[in-house]
Amino acid sequence: MARRPRWSDLSDRDRGMVVVGASVDGALRLAALADLRRRPETAIRGRKWVWATVLGLTSSVGLIPAGYFLFGRRRDS
Repeated sequence: MARRPRWSDLSDRDRGMVVVGASVDGALRLAALADLRRRPETAIRGRKWVWATVLGLTSSVGLIPAGYFLFGRRRDS
């Protein structure tokens, strides 16, 4: 079984990609949580507490926050 690479084993390019990915995920997650907080329950598809839990506890390189923005909010009619 191969061992996981350590931070010191990564190239400068790979380290940069990890930092950029984490930064993008963090910024999108904060924006999604802020939007979720200000929206009423009726403007959300699904339950607010479920979205908040998933957004707060998972690392997804921006996929879950993007899913919230694309599918989790009801369109204004």
